[in-house]
Amino acid sequence: MKNTYRLIGFVILGIAASAVTGAVCEARRRNAKKRLLDTANEGYETAHDIIYPGKGHHRAKKLRYGPVYPGM
Repeated sequence: MKNTYRLIGFVILGIAASAVTGAVCEARRRNAKKRLLDTANEGYETAHDIIYPGKGHHRAKKLRYGPVYPGM
């Protein structure tokens, strides 16, 4: 009986942990989807830099408007 209760406890703990993980992943996915949708609606190459100035991994030294050519 003791082992059965222990097994049930671990199963419930696993279900709770997976539910919390799923909720966190869903929240991150919704935020990323909203950011990408806002960027797509803006319609510029630099829209992500303009809408979310501090959210990039690589921040450019100077924000460029218009087309960006490689090597410039």
